[in-house]
Amino acid sequence: MSPKEIEKQHQERLGQIHNNKFGSKMEIIEYNSSSDITVKFKNGYITKSEYKYFIGGSITSPYDPTVYGHGYIGEGKYKASDKNKKRTKQYMHWQEMLRRCFDLELHKRAPTYINCTVCKEWLDFQVFGAWYDKNIYKLGNMKQKEMNLDKDILIKDNKLYSPTTCVFVPKKINVLFVKSDAKRGIYPIGVHWDTERNKFRACCNDGKGNEHKLGRFETIEEAFLAYKTFKEALIKKVAIHYIKHIPNILYDAMLNYKVEITD
Repeated sequence: MSPKEIEKQHQERLGQIHNNKFGSKMEIIEYNSSSDITVKFKNGYITKSEYKYFIGGSITSPYDPTVYGHGYIGEGKYKASDKNKKRTKQYMHWQEMLRRCFDLELHKRAPTYINCTVCKEWLDFQVFGAWYDKNIYKLGNMKQKEMNLDKDILIKDNKLYSPTTCVFVPKKINVLFVKSDAKRGIYPIGVHWDTERNKFRACCNDGKGNEHKLGRFETIEEAFLAYKTFKEALIKKVAIHYIKHIPNILYDAMLNYKVEITD
């Protein structure tokens, strides 16, 4: 291209406005060449890129919902990866939370997450990262140290991930509250029909992979009561075992947890 043609191209492209694939409006505020442009988003974010990416709509800002169509990275100290390109713990928990709520393929395999959602402030990774740092804790000399972000121990049947409804829970505690709805059948939780004895059987997993047989009963209600009594006592026992390691809010929720026949 001649210098005159290059100058004309600069004039034509400088100031161009386009929407990226997320619908965010962006403007070319500096044009040096097709491979060196500066773009400003409506939210004020400025970045350098290439003209082909501008036209293709693939330039993004930290406020675009790039994670499962809802979450955005934001601007701040929290990063998706560390200097070794390894995912940060904050990001892994945040991404998994969004996956549970917004991944339709996951919902086909795990329908319990259908209708779950994330509060508005936690769609911003920077806000979640700060909450993570404030609320994560260590388990000291406990053997199993993996943590889960839980939304429905503090508030039963809760569907909202938020600062007031969530707590970090050791995995060994969290498994106590897994209901396995897909395997339940028609009877209440913990109750099965014994075809050999023609009675209702109650049993409960202790969270360690051991199934405790609690007896056979004439009625569903009797079988469920046996399960309820055992399960609530088990949860209290585990809470006491972890008392020095878990936050008071989790400990109190476990002590007061009630198993219902509608669970």
